[in-house]
Amino acid sequence: MQLTLGPVLFNWEAPVWRDFYFRIADEAPVDVVAVGEVVCSKRLPFFAEHLPVVVERLAQAGKTVLLSSLQLVTLERERRQTAGLAQSEDFLVEANDISCLHHLAGRPHAIGPFVNVYNEATAAFLASRGARRICLPPELPLSSIAAIAKGVPDVDVEVFAFGRAPLAISARCYHARLHKLTKDNCRFVCDRDPDGLPVETLDGEPFLAMNGVQTLAHACTNLLAEAVDLASAGVRALRLSPQRCDMAAVARLFRDVLEGRREAEPASADLARLYPGAPLANGFLHARPGAERVAMEEATAFVVQGMGRRAAPPAAG
Repeated sequence: MQLTLGPVLFNWEAPVWRDFYFRIADEAPVDVVAVGEVVCSKRLPFFAEHLPVVVERLAQAGKTVLLSSLQLVTLERERRQTAGLAQSEDFLVEANDISCLHHLAGRPHAIGPFVNVYNEATAAFLASRGARRICLPPELPLSSIAAIAKGVPDVDVEVFAFGRAPLAISARCYHARLHKLTKDNCRFVCDRDPDGLPVETLDGEPFLAMNGVQTLAHACTNLLAEAVDLASAGVRALRLSPQRCDMAAVARLFRDVLEGRREAEPASADLARLYPGAPLANGFLHARPGAERVAMEEATAFVVQGMGRRAAPPAAG
């Protein structure tokens, strides 16, 4: 089982972004690292000058580097950027928007969690066009994951295992609107919330997190307890999505559980202490609302049952 570090989804200051990846290169026991701007193309110029150095540092540390594409391409400038990224010959490109696949057809590439791969047929089609890695959307239940992995045995199937789950993307910017700004003149106010802006219901209950044009779950996905069972289901990689916490320590917890040095339950308690900003949840994997946390005993029973079922549609959450 590999560990993948997904791209930073938030608008971090460029030196913070650079130093984060330097530390990942030096300290985090991850096998694959995805880098690039996937949320808002306006953020890219801030860290573009650091990108070659970060990629080189990660490669020298023995990490496999994925170059991640934008997940919503709407402007001519973004179309040119996507086409240019797809021409990379040194590193595998991770497509997060269908438009990127046009440029990657017939060449080895990866599929990110923002492309809707909900069944075996879709996965097989993408594999036939060159996909070698597929990170599945975070809302899939175990039965669907197992069916997809079985349907594409030659593809490295990956599951979103830590971080606020990405739920939606919009052409409009909530952060700009909140501050009475337009998207074109946003002043990059999303940098005020480097871990997402909490959104509450009318009753004052935490509900979602906003990140510019992106909507995230309030709860933080944690599949530590299910990591070994996911491996048994044919999953070959777990994705850790960067949050404003010690991600090197998060990666070590996952690695320790995968290699049998730690039990999942006490490791999850340590994970909660590392990232206290949001409750931990695993509902999607168990065909429950995504914000729910299924207890260890119930999760074990579901895994045994789910491994024997056919694929089910994604649960609402």
